[in-house]
Amino acid sequence: MENPLREALWRAGHGHAGVVLVLALVALRYVDEANLSDGWKRVAREAIPFSAILLPLGFFLSVLDPGATEPNALIYLVYAGAVLLAVGLLVLGIGLIRTRAG
Repeated sequence: MENPLREALWRAGHGHAGVVLVLALVALRYVDEANLSDGWKRVAREAIPFSAILLPLGFFLSVLDPGATEPNALIYLVYAGAVLLAVGLLVLGIGLIRTRAG
């Protein structure tokens, strides 16, 4: 790896893939316990794992060219994945708080 940018983004992609995947597996365990409608459960059930795909994909695809000096526009997949992760966790968190309160 002679390109430090590529090395850093590939390292970030692998790190995010592992951490978010474990988070998704743990979150999926709690979705059925949350006090949410079926539609909101589906949002939580799909948004969190899908973010585990989008986040690393953005890191990997943004520096496919070995001579890249800056990431290409596919880096925005990282932001899309982060938004999905935030939405999924927020919905799940609200559902779990509602379960605890009720």
